[in-house]
Amino acid sequence: MKPRTDIAQKIRTDIVAGQLPFGSRLTIDQLALRYDTSHMPVREALRQLSGEGLIVTEPNRGARVRAINESFITELMDLRSGIEAQLAKRAAERSTELQIRQLEAIEDRFEDAIAQEDYESALVVNKEFHNFINSIGASSYPIELIKGHWLLLAALWHRYGYGPERFAGVENDHRHLIMALEAHDTHAAELITGAHVMKSKQQLLLQIRKTKQLEQERKNEQSDTHEQSA
Repeated sequence: MKPRTDIAQKIRTDIVAGQLPFGSRLTIDQLALRYDTSHMPVREALRQLSGEGLIVTEPNRGARVRAINESFITELMDLRSGIEAQLAKRAAERSTELQIRQLEAIEDRFEDAIAQEDYESALVVNKEFHNFINSIGASSYPIELIKGHWLLLAALWHRYGYGPERFAGVENDHRHLIMALEAHDTHAAELITGAHVMKSKQQLLLQIRKTKQLEQERKNEQSDTHEQSA
């Protein structure tokens, strides 16, 4: 059997990879069999993932992977915008020269990944960039909340795809944010971060709509082909 500590990570990985689709029902028996473990570590993993927002548990109905719609994404990103803007404001008050240099090094790696069209790595480094700023400005609770959001967002970007358009303007936003932090300009840091998250929201919603349209067009084509062959 797998070590208990691995189960939550394995479920999380399968959700992000689309192996366990959004909205799909999860049962203890199914997951125990899938991950070659007993019921107890699966229950523990589901409790953990419920706290992260990836899993929804309902009385007498069991657990399911969170269903996603545009309204949920809007609420999630609006909440994240407010929290991260405040964290950036506080980071601007507290940031040291060493932290600014460390942030610049992270941004260099982010831009290198984009230049190499390694967009999956760019997403990882982008997360590192924002987590670093949040760690300067936050106590533990907001950071844990934001981490849960990142897990959901990673699953969404993986499901609906990303490319050069995902990162349009991101490098510029990051560089201006670093400048604001270095200058201890709290107002600029707050505004740049809030707008940065809102642009990400609009890009994600656009990507979801485009993907759904393409999927519907494929279904229509398959239906037409089936009717013609019947």
